[in-house]
Amino acid sequence: MPTSPPALTIDREAVLWSASERDRVDRPLLMLLHGYGSDEADLFGISAYLPLEPVIASVRAPIPEGPGFAWFSRFSNSESNPSQANANAAATAVLDWLDDQPAPPSIGLLGFSQGGALALQLMRLAPERFSYAVQLSGFAIAGELPGDVHLAMHRPPVFWGRGSIDDSIPSAAIDRTTDWLPSHSTLDSRVYEGLNHAISPRELTDVSGFIRHVL
Repeated sequence: MPTSPPALTIDREAVLWSASERDRVDRPLLMLLHGYGSDEADLFGISAYLPLEPVIASVRAPIPEGPGFAWFSRFSNSESNPSQANANAAATAVLDWLDDQPAPPSIGLLGFSQGGALALQLMRLAPERFSYAVQLSGFAIAGELPGDVHLAMHRPPVFWGRGSIDDSIPSAAIDRTTDWLPSHSTLDSRVYEGLNHAISPRELTDVSGFIRHVL
């Protein structure tokens, strides 16, 4: 009988905020979820290119791995398709952290690679809590969750951007995501010519416009 993954927690001291606690009141929240082997400082650098309205919180993944941190370990999961149990453990850690924060008027998600997969998993686990998601160079995780029915009915806005020469995400994961997203979101899908596993200035411009439109 498979064992449940250990409970994970978010390091509250490691979260990077774009505004002081006083200046966060009554403003939308945008959470940044970094990729594998990185940390909270990585995506925080794109904050200057995003709309000013939402408060940004860049969160550190809970599993030390590689040169930084991971949302789910590469040593105990298939490449670009972690088990639902492990993905849910990471998502639950984020939801627990959110429970300790003052409730904002809305919450958006922006994730890169593993963080993009986690952004979708958070929407699938608690669809009523999130207004939109931006997934950059990420993927959907195989399997079904109860929240998938809610997403299929309400179709929240999702931006999916990826590079045409990104060979870090296997084609099977791209195919799975291509099949899943259109029926569970109002999808804005972009493929950037000549871009590898990275974020381009053009993509950031498109992401910023997407978030402005949603807000």
